[in-house]
Amino acid sequence: MRKLRIILVWTLVSLFLQGGAYFFLNNKVKEVISPSEEPPITVKLKATIPGADLTNIQISYAKDYLAYTENGTLKIFNLIQGKQVFEKKSPSTTDKTLGVIAYQWLPDRNTLLYFYAKKNPNEVTTVTIYPKTTVQTPTQKPTPNQPNTEDPNQKNDKTGPTVKPNVEPKVVPVVPVEPRIEKRYGNPQIMELYSLELPESNDNETLPDDRFNRTIDKLPKGGKIEQLVFSTSTNLIYLTVKSPASQQLIEIDVMKDVSTLNKSGETIDNMAASDRYGTLFINSKIGKNHQVIALKGSKRWVISKNSNDRILGIRAGKVYIGEVQNDELVKIKTTSDRSDLTDNPSLKTEWEGLIPFKNVRMLIGSKGQVVVYDHQIAYIVTDGQMKEIKFDGEENYISIDGAELIQLNQQETSTLAELQPLK
Repeated sequence: MRKLRIILVWTLVSLFLQGGAYFFLNNKVKEVISPSEEPPITVKLKATIPGADLTNIQISYAKDYLAYTENGTLKIFNLIQGKQVFEKKSPSTTDKTLGVIAYQWLPDRNTLLYFYAKKNPNEVTTVTIYPKTTVQTPTQKPTPNQPNTEDPNQKNDKTGPTVKPNVEPKVVPVVPVEPRIEKRYGNPQIMELYSLELPESNDNETLPDDRFNRTIDKLPKGGKIEQLVFSTSTNLIYLTVKSPASQQLIEIDVMKDVSTLNKSGETIDNMAASDRYGTLFINSKIGKNHQVIALKGSKRWVISKNSNDRILGIRAGKVYIGEVQNDELVKIKTTSDRSDLTDNPSLKTEWEGLIPFKNVRMLIGSKGQVVVYDHQIAYIVTDGQMKEIKFDGEENYISIDGAELIQLNQQETSTLAELQPLK
């Protein structure tokens, strides 16, 4: 009886320990699948940046590094320490298609992905082509001393059985065929993907880690990357590349392949990627047919057939679609960001009104707010309500999470940057 109680006690202890372990693992899995939404970081500071012609301004998610281009060179400025900490020059001072052609910060860390174009040093290669070995049929001559009789039943009209003399092969000299050299032409321009990892902004000792990731040879010469989005959880990068002849939609799996996804004659003017499932949503135009399409590899689903609808972005499980008429945003609609996609899902109207939608920037903030802005004014739609914010700086930018305002004012040889929370 005592042994039975001991066994029962240890069984209960084992069950409790297993239950606790399962509870812990379950919570960890939930954290990975549905991470808690932490509020975005905001700061208030001023910094003087060397140079007065800064373009493609992008701020890191921690609001401590500023990436920009100056005269074809990518530069990174540490806003906390007030100094430049990295630059990547173009390999050419004359060819504007070379050098860093696109970049974007990864969320929640000080890592910048960028694409670097350079001339292919081995554009023309030579290959030696060896001829195939051929077997020649030898000619024959008769050998009188060794007759060979054909079928005796087959008679000749005059003399009876036909006798055919035996023959021996005639030696034919082999004429050697020289191998030939063929030229093979590759892409004259190659593209390299890098990840630039930066230390904590108050770290004076650790240097930036500029890591080569992979070479991409499918981009055409002189191709301009128009749009760049990525899904970090699925290691997928999507970009549209415009060349003089065409536009390409390219999917890059950082761990594997590079694929072209667009159809023949299809143009894409905006796109957004789901960080949960890697689904890509695009504004697809083929001829006069304009639709919002979802893509997963080669599979496609029609999200909206309305020719006025445009993809705006994705945030926290919602896909945002705007209805645009006469260069004005008149309606904002949403649908769920799902793993099991279907054609023509239901769209919920979140807001109706009027916002100028020509030559503007647009983003979906961390709180689900739709932000449409230019250098002088921002229109922000939150929970169905719109407000306007007028800017003071000469050039004004909003961080990708919609939380920070970056105001730039050019001076003679420098640029004054002022950061403050966007309210």
